[in-house]
Amino acid sequence: MENTWIYRGQEPIKIKKYLQTLGMGHRMFNDIKNGAGEFQVDHRTVRPTTKILPNQPLTIKVVPEFPNPDVQPSHGTLEIVYEDANWLVVNKPAGLASIPGPTTGDDTLLNRVTGYLMDQDSTDQRPHLITRLDRFTSGLLLIAKHQVAVSMISQQVQQHRMVKEYQAIVEGGLENDHGIIEEPIARVAGQARREVSADGQFARTEYWVEERGDDWTLVRVRLHTGRTHQIRVHFSYLGHPLLGDHLYGGQTAQFDHQLLCASHIAFDDPFTLQHRDFTIELPATFAQAMV
Repeated sequence: MENTWIYRGQEPIKIKKYLQTLGMGHRMFNDIKNGAGEFQVDHRTVRPTTKILPNQPLTIKVVPEFPNPDVQPSHGTLEIVYEDANWLVVNKPAGLASIPGPTTGDDTLLNRVTGYLMDQDSTDQRPHLITRLDRFTSGLLLIAKHQVAVSMISQQVQQHRMVKEYQAIVEGGLENDHGIIEEPIARVAGQARREVSADGQFARTEYWVEERGDDWTLVRVRLHTGRTHQIRVHFSYLGHPLLGDHLYGGQTAQFDHQLLCASHIAFDDPFTLQHRDFTIELPATFAQAMV
């Protein structure tokens, strides 16, 4: 893997400090420093303590990542929304698990992306899911193609600067057109379910009503924290579970899974310094419900 930036500052700057301003973590820098790659300035290999001058190119080269032996490649369909040398943005269908687990087998999104990278003869063949979705939640996922991309984006994820918005259809009519749900979420002992509980982790969900029906409401939701099942738990707590959500009390007569889609994702690309913004159309099941 190789990436190059042109330093546009006005004063000389050490390589480490410059990469930190772009988002690189301390651990990744040390890995490169200690033999996992090399730093180049003006296409010449340099020491990690070297200073970059204004308008000089900095290149980092990192040893490739080979496939994870615990993730078997799968060659199922992938709907790729965006791809470059560092990122994949994929639209995951409902019913496909994000990562392998005890009940998912060897055909998850991670297996499919691994197979895709191998088929493409990519330099790095161990993808990293930056965002994940429940098995029966559809929508956009961001995938890093290599370990440097993981390091460069991690600060945005940890500081909740990456925008993740969902659309969902909940039962009944919400009282307000806009609201913020701040209720702690805890795991229910011995179960897959979560619940609002005083001893849970802080969770913050913001929503806007997009459309109203006789017995349903379409909402746009933004997560400010990333708790498991957060949207599903919070709306169930309000008395408005998602349509089709059997785990949290939603009606399942028409739909066999929750009507929840990760429809929008946005982040600042630390490699190109551009803002990336992606939105998809809602699945056909949403239109079926809004009649």
